[in-house]
Amino acid sequence: MGRRSFAMRDIIEIYRHWQAGRGFRCIAQSLGVDRKTVRKYIRAAVEAGFRQDGQNTPEEWKAFVKERFPEIVDQAARSSCFGELDRYRDYIAEGLATNCMSTVWQRLREATGVDVSVSSFRRYVRAMMPDALVTPNEVTVYRPEVPPGEEVQLDFGYLGRWGDPRTGTCHRLWVFIMVLSFSRHMFIRPVMRMDKRSWLECNVGGLEFFQGVPRRLVLDNLTDGVLKPDIYEPQLNRAYEELAAHYGVLIDPCRKGKPKDKPRVERVVPYVRDSFFRGRVFSSFAEIEREALRWCTEVAGMRIHGTTGQRPLEAYNLIEKAALKPLPEPWELAVWQTAKVGPDSHCAVKRVLYSVPWRYIGQELQVRVSDKKVQFYLGDELVKTHIRMPGERRQTDPADLPADKIAFFQRTPQWCIRQAKQMGESVFKLVLELLREETLTHLRQAQGVIRLCDTYGAERLDRACSRALSFGDARYRTVKGILSRGLDEQPAPEQTCCSTGALLHGIDAFGIEADVREE
Repeated sequence: MGRRSFAMRDIIEIYRHWQAGRGFRCIAQSLGVDRKTVRKYIRAAVEAGFRQDGQNTPEEWKAFVKERFPEIVDQAARSSCFGELDRYRDYIAEGLATNCMSTVWQRLREATGVDVSVSSFRRYVRAMMPDALVTPNEVTVYRPEVPPGEEVQLDFGYLGRWGDPRTGTCHRLWVFIMVLSFSRHMFIRPVMRMDKRSWLECNVGGLEFFQGVPRRLVLDNLTDGVLKPDIYEPQLNRAYEELAAHYGVLIDPCRKGKPKDKPRVERVVPYVRDSFFRGRVFSSFAEIEREALRWCTEVAGMRIHGTTGQRPLEAYNLIEKAALKPLPEPWELAVWQTAKVGPDSHCAVKRVLYSVPWRYIGQELQVRVSDKKVQFYLGDELVKTHIRMPGERRQTDPADLPADKIAFFQRTPQWCIRQAKQMGESVFKLVLELLREETLTHLRQAQGVIRLCDTYGAERLDRACSRALSFGDARYRTVKGILSRGLDEQPAPEQTCCSTGALLHGIDAFGIEADVREE
């Protein structure tokens, strides 16, 4: 048998038989080789100091064969095309530094015309250039086992399509997965939307399912949890940051684009999809949610885990459950969003308009929305709080608007009556006369009469109103004309105006009569 056709493992097998005490003839018959070949390799071993009664390991024999017979290579490397590919060894090594083997093979054929199949090229690279196949970045580093209660890994994964039999609508479903790193016990929750609220609800649901809180939450750089990925200073979503503070847990985001930072949850996504969902028929989404909880305990929890060799549910109950921190009081679920203050001093939040102080017009505020309150922040400063009333389309606090812009709406008929009564009897009667009929139409006139007090004083205004009433002309322009011409100084004729009681008749629909009589 020629040297080039003999493999290293064949030579090592000869040496193992030889040290087992067998002769040349028996070795040749057992292995199907020529006695001269057996004699040649054993002679080389004796010359190197090996003895038949020795107990050398396969590794020692392998090292000897490599040194003594360097031309011997593994059977996978013995190909007629290897010699041709050896001429382009440097070109291949340079290509493998940046591209995969298929690409290097394709470019080698285009550049040189080498007629070698891709399978032969792969065999050559694996046999002759193994160091070029693996880079330091591709080496998987052993991760020490995580102590009980130390961390939980979580992620969203695509579950599949589900057709609702009641409506005939086809929905895309995702699944939230949370895995305790020590016991491998898991919680899953199917969702129809991967939004901020679903993310927060799933996190809370997972902690309640485990009946405790780990020390770290390991997650992807999802925008629902992490706004800005950074290994040292990640910018967290404010709602998620509040959740972590409430439960006293550390958020530990993975590096961007490094799914191996959370392998325990990454590996189970296909398992969840295949074991829980694929091939099953569900009558409603509520049934999917119920079955997910049952599957977590009865199926996934009771399987023998391939790495730990234990049932996750049993490891959780026996060891990890006691290591988790106790659950605090239920957290008030709240989500954060941004809203710009419009020219009318209102922000749109969940299709409802809420007022904020007018000085923030044009600015972008952060909004914290819970089931009970809507809070507006500029940075860390709370600028406005509203009670959440989902049924209302607009909530306005008059104090948020400029005083001169809402004066008309604040100076109601009741307000005008109260102000006029303090300015004098005649002012009071004239305002009542204005508001007796077409109250809202004459409201601006009543407001204007009261404003005249700022210019002329209450005493002159009362005399002017008395003169206007004596002529039966209870109008704003009449009162103003009397004051501007100084006619209020002249004696007024006898008034012909009806009594206060008569004036009140007809305007009690606005609640004015009751207010006046009480005063």
